[in-house]
Amino acid sequence: MTAEQKLKNCNDVRAAYSSKGFNVNDVPNQGVNGAPLKVCPQGFSCCTVEMEEKLSQQSHTEIKAPVSRLSTNLQSTFRQRHDHFDKFFRELLKNAELSLHNMFVRTYGMMYVQNAELFKNFFEALTRYYVSGGTAVNLDSMLSDFWADLLERMFRLVNVQYEFSDAYMECVSRHTEQLQPFGDVPRKLRIQLTRAFVAARTFVKGLTLMPDVVNKVSTVSASPSCVRAAMKMLYCPYCSGQVALKPCQNYCLNVLRGCLANQADLDTEWNNFLDAMLSLAERLEGPFNFESVMDPIDVKISEAIMNMQENSMQVSQKVFQGCGQPKPSMVFRSKRSIKDTGFNGRFRPYSPDARPTTAAGTSLDRLTTDVKKKLKHAKKFWSTLPETVCAGERIEPGDECWNGTAKSRYESVVIANGLANQGLNPDVEVDITKPDTVIRSQIAALKEMTTWLKAAHSGNDISVDNDEETSGDEGSGSGCNSDNSDSPSCNEDDIYFSTPPNPGKPQVPVLAKDRSNGGVASQGGMALALCGLALALLAPHLR
Repeated sequence: MTAEQKLKNCNDVRAAYSSKGFNVNDVPNQGVNGAPLKVCPQGFSCCTVEMEEKLSQQSHTEIKAPVSRLSTNLQSTFRQRHDHFDKFFRELLKNAELSLHNMFVRTYGMMYVQNAELFKNFFEALTRYYVSGGTAVNLDSMLSDFWADLLERMFRLVNVQYEFSDAYMECVSRHTEQLQPFGDVPRKLRIQLTRAFVAARTFVKGLTLMPDVVNKVSTVSASPSCVRAAMKMLYCPYCSGQVALKPCQNYCLNVLRGCLANQADLDTEWNNFLDAMLSLAERLEGPFNFESVMDPIDVKISEAIMNMQENSMQVSQKVFQGCGQPKPSMVFRSKRSIKDTGFNGRFRPYSPDARPTTAAGTSLDRLTTDVKKKLKHAKKFWSTLPETVCAGERIEPGDECWNGTAKSRYESVVIANGLANQGLNPDVEVDITKPDTVIRSQIAALKEMTTWLKAAHSGNDISVDNDEETSGDEGSGSGCNSDNSDSPSCNEDDIYFSTPPNPGKPQVPVLAKDRSNGGVASQGGMALALCGLALALLAPHLR
């Protein structure tokens, strides 16, 4: 039947119209004068003005539905990846803390148990830094304080025959980096932790941003001209009785590119952001691998303690020369034996093979391999939306399709993506002088996040204001960051010249003290304490 014959009765239109959930009585039994119609051709028609209004609302829903579905899928994909990475990093921190606790209990016994809060606070600070970054924890300061506190506790232990005032111990703490009692471990660990944590938390923030951007962009409403164009493309064939007629592909592309003009402008910054995410993912797999830093952290700290044990005599001599000769202790436990101290060489050797190598049931390599595929697939998401929507059963290939006025070939040129190109769009009126404010704000958010990702790629955290990073008295201890820590300019004056024999009022916070008065040696007190400490610290290395 021809379109003219179908207009003699509107039965097909009545059936199709009611299948959309509308009242069939809205449709005339036969074609009527279409002069009052505002969107569709005004000849003889099966449409009324009331039908046109309802079908306009329906077209708005149908033009939005595939875009919403694609956006929802994208949001879901990266919310899941965010949750996987976040859970993995948090569990890895917990596993590392538990591994250190178990190892140190077996190896150092009560000496560790009495000082366990130092290590507990260390991991709590690392977790806070992972969650909140530099606004919550100054990583350099925290690490400097940790090593200074550890030095103070060990220094007291190996020099139990002396009494030390708070001011004296602060003198010791101020020069932890100069003394280098723990060898090169603190410097290397600080660089590794900074790079790994900055990369991990910035990458997770990037995974948080993606679904947030998509969600906010999805709230952008279609313009009246877009709804009008969608109505004309999807439902004007009804008015001529051709309910099965689908739009030409190029016609559909022009309508969708007009409707999604602002969204397409996201594409450049979106792709830049994804490229930065992919580059940082490569870092996570390689030199900034969070797992490879946290997994053996117990062994690294144990190595630092071993260095202190081996260098304790030299360290003590330097401190005595720089901070002054301490007073002998007035209290001695003269009959304390090595056995009484709880130190012996029969500890169970620690096997690195026993340490957990995964968290959250996966590994960092598997997570990054998976997320890189998803990131690559998400590229050009916004600019390809029209092509994605205008495909399959939604369009009619060839020339036997709806071109906006009749069943015929679509002759207009397909307009390029983006707001600036829509001034020439033949099917959608777009005001190219008024960019959408929501989308512009998301473009700015992507650009800022890309800057953070690129900085993290170099091991730098710039996600907080410089004022916040450097405010107050907090610092990195030496005043050196991960970029210049190896520079000669970062080396302070020698302790013999920079510290007076009798230090005045301390300039740094008072560190926790060991007030147990235990562990005091008998005759040859320092030698006995060193002997016991050596046995304890050498335990991990005994076979």
